[in-house]
Amino acid sequence: YSFFVTYSIIDGWAPDKEGVAEISQLDRWILSRLHETRSSVTKRLDRFEPDKATEELAHLLDDLTNWYLRRSRRRFWAKAGESEASDADKHAAYSTLYNVLTTLVHLLAPFVPFVTETIYQNLICSVDKTAPTSVHHTLWPEADSSMIDSSLLVEMGLVMKLVSLGHAARNSANRKLRQPLQEAAFFVSSPRERAVVEQYEQLLRDELNVKQVRLLDTAAEAVRYSLKPLPKQLGQKYGSKFPLIQEAILDLDPEESAKRLLAGESLDLLVGEESLQIEVDEVEVRVEAREGFSAAADGPYVAALVTELTPELELEGLARGFVRRVQELRKKADLQVDDRISLSYDASERLAEAISAYDAYIKQETIADELLKTERPEGDATTEDAFDGEEVTIALRKMP
Repeated sequence: YSFFVTYSIIDGWAPDKEGVAEISQLDRWILSRLHETRSSVTKRLDRFEPDKATEELAHLLDDLTNWYLRRSRRRFWAKAGESEASDADKHAAYSTLYNVLTTLVHLLAPFVPFVTETIYQNLICSVDKTAPTSVHHTLWPEADSSMIDSSLLVEMGLVMKLVSLGHAARNSANRKLRQPLQEAAFFVSSPRERAVVEQYEQLLRDELNVKQVRLLDTAAEAVRYSLKPLPKQLGQKYGSKFPLIQEAILDLDPEESAKRLLAGESLDLLVGEESLQIEVDEVEVRVEAREGFSAAADGPYVAALVTELTPELELEGLARGFVRRVQELRKKADLQVDDRISLSYDASERLAEAISAYDAYIKQETIADELLKTERPEGDATTEDAFDGEEVTIALRKMP
């Protein structure tokens, strides 16, 4: 809500009841989530399950904040009047976010009555003089099933799962998100899911900050599976037969067996002349990344990142680290989000090389008209910092 109000004031945007926005795929997804949640919350309340209703709303708020809004920020940041297409996309983003927020205040009103009333007065009553005087005087919003794109929800759910696995692989390799990596490789369980990865390749690249995305023909390209029969479960169930069962399990193809277990399927095992069914909770599946990769798995899904850094990738990572420090300095200086600045800096040799190489990128990200290297940076706000073995002094001055 704060984000929406801040940027709509900057751009002078207001709801246009006559104009129809040409919404993007991301817009269609969050609107599908909105109407899906409308339906599920209504059902929960009809069953007198307010606790489950609020869980549904919390999931939607998380998707709205941590996926839709984060993925859409550059659409709001785009300079008005730059191009007709850019202006149309910005209008679609505002219209979609406004739609979601004004629907959410109705769904949330029974649970958080005062904050929703404040938002309702500002977003709805201020622009529609015919609206009811309070959010608590309005009718309950009914879901529109025609707005729910089930295929899109499934596709985006898979993309979000793979991104989450990619972040887990980054964390295990201790590679910060601002450090670009060369490649992310994914293994998925069906041809349809492979098509989804190809369709959303750019989104996956952006989210994981990698140069390229590819599909693995087999998970074994990036990870090594092993099976560990669990003596407590199998011993209690089969007693003295456990050593033979353990041996038989270890003789199985580890990758194929691991896939079945991770997909929630049991294993058919022949021990002597006896056929046994080994359940999922009776065998531990271990996943180990092969050399050169950092990997994470969830069921049949695998995300593997190439973690080796080239000199070029290291320079880009340093430039992103510099941008982060400038953004923190902007906050410290209490600048408005659209205030343009002049930047000056003094940095250690490798960091200075990175700043010079990514001059245009840094200016764009920090809304800087100037980026000057000097031995004594001076300005309205200054900071000194050290990161990744480099040192920097930064000063900024607000442009008139």
